[in-house]
Amino acid sequence: MQITPSILNADLANLGAEVRRIGSADMVHIDVMDNHFVPNLTLGLPVVESLRSHTDLPFDAHLMIEDPDRWAPAYAEAGCASVTFHVEAAKAPVRLAREIRKQGARASMALKPATPIEPYEDLLAELDMVLIMTVEPGFGGQKFLDMCLPKIRRTRALMQRHGVETWLQVDGGVSLETIERCAEAGADVFVAGSAVYSAADPDAMVNELRAKAEAARA
Repeated sequence: MQITPSILNADLANLGAEVRRIGSADMVHIDVMDNHFVPNLTLGLPVVESLRSHTDLPFDAHLMIEDPDRWAPAYAEAGCASVTFHVEAAKAPVRLAREIRKQGARASMALKPATPIEPYEDLLAELDMVLIMTVEPGFGGQKFLDMCLPKIRRTRALMQRHGVETWLQVDGGVSLETIERCAEAGADVFVAGSAVYSAADPDAMVNELRAKAEAARA
């Protein structure tokens, strides 16, 4: 069970210090938005490169951008351990996943809430992680969509059917109130933004969330 706090809800003017507040995290989740694929604009490659020197934690880059085929490999080159592209935006997802892996990063494919997993079943062997969005991508602090739980279960079932060791990540509205449902449905990597950075002790919240997920799976 991995907890990957999103820095979208952190103090963006002081990111170096903010990532040091989550030392128990498994990865740092970095939301990259271009104001085209989603209606929001966040940070990009130069900030990721700069932030790399402030922490030893692995980076989990989530690219909510129009042209991931062009930009995703550069995030792997910049030192991100995992790079996620949206299948709705990728023109050649298999080629892109292989290029990300070639650069030494884990290749991950994200799906919006309304995008089904079944058309992409044959891609699972090409991926290291699948991200199921449990809110519409673009903004932090949204309410968890329970309608996504059946898709999490179906995705886990497909992974088991094909015998792949692909991680299953959920992102959106993950908190102490919702993480158990996600874990029971089959998720094993959890993005939590506002739940972590609104806590008095963000690092303690990371550990609380992990404990809740582990208890639910057990």
